[in-house]
Amino acid sequence: MKPKLQVLEQDISTMTKDGIEYICITDIARFRNVDRTDIIIGNWLRNRNTIEFLGIWEQLHNPNFKPIEFDGFKKEAGLNSFTLNSKQWIASTGAIGLISKAGRYGGTYAQKDIAFEFASWISVEFKLYLIKEFQRLKEQENQHIGWDIRRNLAKVNYLIHTDAIKENLIPDTLTPQQIQFVYASEADVLNVALFGVTAKQWREINPSLKGNLRDHANVHQLVCLANLESLNAHFIEQGVSQSERVVKLNALAIRQMGILTANDLTPLPQIEAE
Repeated sequence: MKPKLQVLEQDISTMTKDGIEYICITDIARFRNVDRTDIIIGNWLRNRNTIEFLGIWEQLHNPNFKPIEFDGFKKEAGLNSFTLNSKQWIASTGAIGLISKAGRYGGTYAQKDIAFEFASWISVEFKLYLIKEFQRLKEQENQHIGWDIRRNLAKVNYLIHTDAIKENLIPDTLTPQQIQFVYASEADVLNVALFGVTAKQWREINPSLKGNLRDHANVHQLVCLANLESLNAHFIEQGVSQSERVVKLNALAIRQMGILTANDLTPLPQIEAE
């Protein structure tokens, strides 16, 4: 279930289907009357302007929309005898702008532009707050997508890093346990250079957090980590000692984080070579 929008103390559900974003207009209708949401949506649908808006939207976005059936609804719209609900509209015209869901999280969902139109019919004030809240949610989702991309980039670069460790630092005589220790030790070279702590120290400081310290890194740190992994692999291949690499990587981390955050980050403490 996607996050809900909070608009004027009203929870509004959202969903995505086939790449189209939908907002629950049943939840929007509750702003006017909690017990009469179906009637409110039905009254909106029988409006001629609503039918024309829905029909134009479908013609622009839905190649399977049925124009003949749409014309029939448009001719009747506005008459006292005309009634329509979302299920009838979807079944008759093949519309995709509205979705009628049954069950616990059921209700009528509308593509975001249609939902904004419905919200305007309910309350202009509500519509403006809805648009603002929807934009906030999209910005939040985009930030998370950016984080995921950078986290995956760091993981890909880590493969390069571990390959360099395997080729240059692990003799054939080491046991699996010893090999694992080497990998962990090299991972902590990066952890100390960037975060100032080892993985063990971070777990001791944050016993209630799930995952590892990299899972809780921000976007800037993940970009820097990806760079450090590639550089550390290069230093390993050149035969640079671990103590020298820690100092070099720490200096690079401080410089890169300063650039990435526009000098808004407290520098990591300098690490002295042994």
